[in-house]
Amino acid sequence: MPKILRIINRFNLGGPVLNAALLTKHLQTDFETRLVGGLHEPGEESASFIFNEMNIPFEVIPGMRRNLNPLNDYFSLLKIRKIIREFKPDIVHTHAAKAGTLGRLAARMEGINTIVHTFHGHVFHSYFNKSITGLFIGIERLLSRISSRIIAISAKQAEELTSRYRICSAEKITVIPLGFDLGKFTNNMAEKRIAFRNRFKTDDKTVAIGIIGRMVPVKNHRMFIEVFRLVRERVTVPVRAFIIGDGPMRDEIIQLAQHSGLSVGCPDESPDGKDIIFTSWIKEMDEVMAGLDIVSMTSLNEGTPVSIIEAQAAGKAVVAVKAGGTGDIVDPGVTALLAPPGDISVFTSNLESLVMNVELRIKMGKSGRDFSTGRFHYNRMVRETGDLYFSLIR
Repeated sequence: MPKILRIINRFNLGGPVLNAALLTKHLQTDFETRLVGGLHEPGEESASFIFNEMNIPFEVIPGMRRNLNPLNDYFSLLKIRKIIREFKPDIVHTHAAKAGTLGRLAARMEGINTIVHTFHGHVFHSYFNKSITGLFIGIERLLSRISSRIIAISAKQAEELTSRYRICSAEKITVIPLGFDLGKFTNNMAEKRIAFRNRFKTDDKTVAIGIIGRMVPVKNHRMFIEVFRLVRERVTVPVRAFIIGDGPMRDEIIQLAQHSGLSVGCPDESPDGKDIIFTSWIKEMDEVMAGLDIVSMTSLNEGTPVSIIEAQAAGKAVVAVKAGGTGDIVDPGVTALLAPPGDISVFTSNLESLVMNVELRIKMGKSGRDFSTGRFHYNRMVRETGDLYFSLIR
């Protein structure tokens, strides 16, 4: 049986980890897989429960962290090289930037002929200054030369990698969109909605608007706060915002909301009457989606935002910016209303129209469920990835 060494940045709750878990579990009849990755960061939710529920063994490399640290990175590289020598994989498949750098270098040093890397997103804009961004682009161009195949998770991302940033040639790119187990976003949603609303003391007449993700600059929660403030002033129905997630900007975002005249509720406080609820991380995303009416995304840069796929599967209207691969995972104007990145005026208008028009929300939600059902199921992703592995081995 062919062996796959799968290396992921870190075991934090998010799309890349779900991707790695599903591939590992559902390819195990054809491939023996060893899964390794870094430790989740402070302010992130550990994803270990996902692997435990799927009965998938995994190995943590504690020194492989998000930030650059020459000493930690060096010892992580040595650890990966040791794993490669012990496991003797036919393919090393890396996911995301840090794992892609250390994993591909280790594979090259250990003489692995077949190296695959998946870009779950990229840091080529809206993360760092021009000099650092240029450095990372240069590194990725060099790493692409030792890669047998680069996987992009959307057609838009593939275009960026080949034409805009010239990371590699189009011939080296394979587009395999992410896939998920979306069944839980369609089952018992009425009961889950009641549970979420009761938990946060939100009556069913209140329009609940959610944003989901780590609180870091690229997610642009500042824009969400401003848009919600404007919408709340304009609409004639009760609205409440839910910020699901955590991160280093949490205190700053809370202060911004308060300075904007919005009342704030946190997990250890009663949510009664609050305009915005900061929930921290919630594992039961199906319950979250059931409780919300509108799911939003304001990011400056994205790969494939998982929350938007899950929202559509749950039958929720989406309002988002057209960043990264977002336009590839929605049907614009049918399942989601899109605005240019950073355009507060258009985004506010879109959100206001969804808040005030319940029939439009229901129509868009139904279209979203129909749109996402087959397109983003993990069976397709598993099949396409397995086909790629076999073609590379042959």
